[in-house]
Amino acid sequence: MSYVFLAIAIIGEVIATSAMKASNSFTRLWPSVIVVCGYAVAFYSLSHAIRTIPLGIAYALWSGVGIVLITVAAYLLYSQRLDTPALIGMSLIIAGVLVINLFSKSTAH
Repeated sequence: MSYVFLAIAIIGEVIATSAMKASNSFTRLWPSVIVVCGYAVAFYSLSHAIRTIPLGIAYALWSGVGIVLITVAAYLLYSQRLDTPALIGMSLIIAGVLVINLFSKSTAH
């Protein structure tokens, strides 16, 4: 169940961060409401996830997967493009998340 909470935290953070650009520095009401609600869901869910997932592992997964998903959202919603070094960096982040999940004994509960 902890990984479900972690997934919800990641999704909430991605939604909130994506809406932040649309909020225009919190000058537009509904995107600003989405930002606040998204981060509230993200931190609430993360607080449940870290009950059993080690803090460093949960945060590494949350931030790593979040970075990649935010990049995808920025591409789809705001037509932001990445150059080759950025794509290589994203690949390394994905590789790091995979190494943590597949090989680290730190993820054991």
